[in-house]
Amino acid sequence: MTKAQFADPTSLLPNPWNTNRMSPDSEGKLDNSIRRFGCFKPIVVREIRVDDEGVALEIIGGEHRAQSAVRVGLDRVPIMNLGPISDKEAKEISLADNARYGADDTLELAKLLKDLGDLDEIQSYLPYADADLTSIFSASDIALDELELDDAFEGNKEKEPEPEIPAIKAAKTHTIMRFKVPLSDAERITEMVTRIQTAHGYTAGDQLTNAGDALVHLLLTSDQSGAEDD
Repeated sequence: MTKAQFADPTSLLPNPWNTNRMSPDSEGKLDNSIRRFGCFKPIVVREIRVDDEGVALEIIGGEHRAQSAVRVGLDRVPIMNLGPISDKEAKEISLADNARYGADDTLELAKLLKDLGDLDEIQSYLPYADADLTSIFSASDIALDELELDDAFEGNKEKEPEPEIPAIKAAKTHTIMRFKVPLSDAERITEMVTRIQTAHGYTAGDQLTNAGDALVHLLLTSDQSGAEDD
């Protein structure tokens, strides 16, 4: 019964169970996206009976796209009509349509965004906030090929023949640790680390090393204070 069709977006009825909410800022980004690309993703609908003889099309997936199409003045949008399916099946499909099953590789995503050019323009039509882009590009600033990887990790790789004259490597003094902090605390933590760097002269190394030394100083000092209080 599934049919690919076109319909006037003003004729499509929203369903009563949609839990997906969108902020005014996100609505503006979606409008810009549809102005730029058109409504390229079909709106998923089903047929429902509204009276003894009449049949209407109810949106299962894509209510925000349909509303945006009306706002930007489109008089027809692509739809995927699933026919007269049950409420249960419609709700299941609605949840599946709103779900996202994968996750972005942060480094590859940063590379892709950089390839697209102007970030202000990208942000006008893609659903990324300032904090999202800051997090993405902060991760991409680490040059992975320059990191000292753990021996256990190195052991999982196929070993390459060693050169006849091995290169002299500096002794390993630091390691990379990655963790996430709440966005609400990120600015305060950055300020604290910067203050410790300046106060105790952690400026001799690269940016990551200096910040790490300052963080270690802060944590060990706090731990020592806590031990004295016990």
